[in-house]
Amino acid sequence: MHGGAPPAHEVSWKKVFDAVFLGAAMQIPSLLQIEAECHHGALAKRIRPVSDDTLGYSLERQSPEPVFGLSCEIARRLKRNGVLRSDWSRGLVVGAVDGIEICSSFARCCEACMEREVQHKVNGEMQTEIQYYHRIVVVVLVSTDFPIPLGVRFQKNGEAEVACALALLQDLVGQLGRRFLDVLVGDALYLQAPFVQEVERLGLFWAFTLKENQPELLREAERFTQESSPGIQAQPGGEIRYWHLPEVDWPVADRLVRVVKTVRIEHQRRVTVSKKDAHRTKGKTEMSQQSTNFYATNFELGLISPLFIHQFSRSRWRIDTEVFQTITTDCHLKHPALHQTTALVVLTMIRFLAYTLSLVFYQRQVRSHARRKCETFHEFAKRLAYWFVALSPNTS
Repeated sequence: MHGGAPPAHEVSWKKVFDAVFLGAAMQIPSLLQIEAECHHGALAKRIRPVSDDTLGYSLERQSPEPVFGLSCEIARRLKRNGVLRSDWSRGLVVGAVDGIEICSSFARCCEACMEREVQHKVNGEMQTEIQYYHRIVVVVLVSTDFPIPLGVRFQKNGEAEVACALALLQDLVGQLGRRFLDVLVGDALYLQAPFVQEVERLGLFWAFTLKENQPELLREAERFTQESSPGIQAQPGGEIRYWHLPEVDWPVADRLVRVVKTVRIEHQRRVTVSKKDAHRTKGKTEMSQQSTNFYATNFELGLISPLFIHQFSRSRWRIDTEVFQTITTDCHLKHPALHQTTALVVLTMIRFLAYTLSLVFYQRQVRSHARRKCETFHEFAKRLAYWFVALSPNTS
């Protein structure tokens, strides 16, 4: 045993949870560092000594269900307190679904590791090896002022990402009820007939990117949007041209769906250098950058502009550009800290929970009150350590 730390069987789950949660809020990557903070660092007064072995022992023997239930209870309170309100989404709560890979290595670390063959160079020669990894699927609220993770589920070996996403949605609806989430958005992977059917059974509207994985539906949409666009909306630095097809045949699903096509044109000025008589002259040239997107949806527009579908469909990017990027670079999501089947699941759930609550506090209590340049979320997380040193533990 580490000096001063009680045996693992004598440490309560609350103490372990608090240590891991506060360590994650401080963006500490490893259990060894959390142990050090508990012994003689920021958590010494609040948690008191606990070893990394004890943390791992307890995490491996804790069921993930109570942690998932706690995250759902927090989501309910956030909605009740008005944190999830949004003006642009017309009162609708929009969730985005996506997956991300974590903990890849060439050594199997737990029974739940997924595996695949990869080719890579070893001493200058290409070799084929078995790579082990995990994938998680996350549902994030993206209609809010800042994206809020709602739930996370580990993809099982042999299970497809879409099937994992459906199981997560069913768990969320079971915990939160059918009226908590209104719209689900995602990339083209999720535009599959069985998945769409199950999402509708859960009472959700949906909007997914339409690409080549649904060739017949895409061809129909392209055929009907060959003519000039019926709608143009100016935007700062460019414009959006859009087409609205209320009923397009989707043969694979044996049904009609609504399709919106958008072409975003951005006008940019780029620096160019010309050379004449050994003299170099700088100038600026007007250039246009164009991007085209198709979206399929079951959302009934009524009198709402089709650009509303474009708006909430594009909001799905926030799960990648804001949540996944922050939680991997700052909050060490891909750092396993410990790699045991149940412990990794529980640790990841606690990390998401800590990220969510610290982000809510940062956005609502720090950034919203800042009069000058505000510290970043990463800087705020590091400053938490000083607060934990100053504050006495709550023994009530």
